[in-house]
Amino acid sequence: MSLREDAPMAIERHEPSATADERGMLEGWLDYHRQTLAHKCEGLTDAQLRTASVEPSELTLMGLVRHMAEVERYWFHEILVGEDLGVLYSSEQDPDGDFHCSDTDTWEEARTTWRAEIDRARGNTAGRGLDDLSKGTNRAGEPFNLRWIYTHMIEEYARHNGHADLLRERVDGSTGD
Repeated sequence: MSLREDAPMAIERHEPSATADERGMLEGWLDYHRQTLAHKCEGLTDAQLRTASVEPSELTLMGLVRHMAEVERYWFHEILVGEDLGVLYSSEQDPDGDFHCSDTDTWEEARTTWRAEIDRARGNTAGRGLDDLSKGTNRAGEPFNLRWIYTHMIEEYARHNGHADLLRERVDGSTGD
């Protein structure tokens, strides 16, 4: 994924191999969707990234990135390995705080935090098999295997990338992949 700190905002997206093994396919699609979200934010100002779609929605591109940082943290840290690192943007007073960006919130902070969570997620999955079970459980008390978590994360990004398409079009008229 081309989301390095020192890289210009030219996001490289690579479709996953059509012949990869199962793990390669899952990781490839997850990275592709991560890259897609970064691509949708590429070249915009902080103010544009904080632009909501339409009233009454408060959904913004920056809010989506902050949300996905929270989601990465939750699934790959809290659920998979049992690390309770706390939330990044949400609170009891504002459970949707990840989506609520103020004029002082910056893309640099949101992007840096999101990338750090992705890097931690990769570290937490390295050396684990797809059948390895999580420390955290579902409502029925059953653990998740890593395969399920990867699949869920692909679904989560794909859904929010659809939102990102509409948000980007609203901000500057850009459409497409």
